[in-house]
Amino acid sequence: MRTGVQNMTPLQIGGEAVERVHKFTYLGSVVSETGGTEVDVISRIAKARATFAQLRPIWQSQKLTRRVKLKIFRSNVKSVLLYGCETWKVTKAISHQLQVFVNRCLRRILRIYWPNKISNDQLRERCHDTLIDQQIKRRKWNWIGHTLRRNSDHIPKQAMDWNPQGKRKRGRPKQTWRRTVVDEAKKIGKSWSEIKREAQDRLRWRATVDALCPIQGT
Repeated sequence: MRTGVQNMTPLQIGGEAVERVHKFTYLGSVVSETGGTEVDVISRIAKARATFAQLRPIWQSQKLTRRVKLKIFRSNVKSVLLYGCETWKVTKAISHQLQVFVNRCLRRILRIYWPNKISNDQLRERCHDTLIDQQIKRRKWNWIGHTLRRNSDHIPKQAMDWNPQGKRKRGRPKQTWRRTVVDEAKKIGKSWSEIKREAQDRLRWRATVDALCPIQGT
C-alpha cells in the first residue's frame, strides 16, 4: 500500500488536477513541501559553485588586481548565491553552509592554499568582506522596507500581516521568518507597527536599517 503524497486528496484548480511533487522551482527559487529554506540554499550554493568554476580564468589571471577579482566575485558569484535570500529563515546551520562556501572562494581568489594558513577573520579583513548572515540580514530589511512602501493590494505586503489560524503541527519549528523579523526589531526597541510606519520615510528607514544591521566593510 502506498504512503506519503500519493494518499493525499488530489489538488484541483479550475477543475483540473494538479500534479503533486516534493519540490518545484518558481522564479529561480526552490519551493519544497517542507516549507523550509534548506533545499533552496543547497540549490543556490550549487549554482554559485558552477558560476565560480566558469570564472576560473579570471581568478587565475595575473593581469587583474585582487580588487577587480573581488568585485567580479561579488557581482557574479555572490549575487547568484544570495538570490532570494531576503525571504530565507536563516538558521545557524544554513549560515555556516553559506559562509564555508564564501570562505573557500575567497581563499582561492587570494591563492591561499595548504600549508599556508590564515584565520577567517583575517580573510574577511583582507577582502573587506562581512559575515554572510549580516549581509543577508541587511538585504532582508532593505527588502522589507521596499515591500512595506508598496500599495495595500501588493501580495507580499499582505503576506507580512497574514496571521494563519489554527495550531502549529507537532514537529514544525516554532520560530518562523515573521517571528525572527519581529524579534530583531525588538532588539532596537521597535514594534512591528513602528517598523511599518518608519518604512514609509526612506531617509528614516535607512537609519533604521543601519541600526538593525550595522555592517562594516563592503
